[in-house]
Amino acid sequence: MPEPPPPPLPAEIADRLSRDPAGLVAAVIQQHDTREVLMLGWMDDEALHRTLTTGRVTFWSRSRGEYWRKGDTSGHAQHVRSVALDCDGDALLVQVEQVGAACHTGDRTCFDAGRLDAAVSDGGAA
Repeated sequence: MPEPPPPPLPAEIADRLSRDPAGLVAAVIQQHDTREVLMLGWMDDEALHRTLTTGRVTFWSRSRGEYWRKGDTSGHAQHVRSVALDCDGDALLVQVEQVGAACHTGDRTCFDAGRLDAAVSDGGAA
């Protein structure tokens, strides 16, 4: 007999989300103790529900069209420490304990190789 579907994301959370046309919300993943930004992923209601209820980060893969739990194949798991929704409801901040590399390239973060030259502000100091 097939397994029953999981319960839906609670309405008090689902009603606060502002999803893109594909039904997704951006999820910024951050190391909880160092505040290092590790990666950006995408979640729909089901991925967020799984993340909130299992203690492991689950994403919706736009390229593969399926759910994936970070670390199931690589061993580089993300253990949830907290989840927050931004003021507009269109982004999540997921603080994690990262095991191993966060990026599929093997880098610690997905932002290690992409530094761009930018003018740096002095913060408005006179």
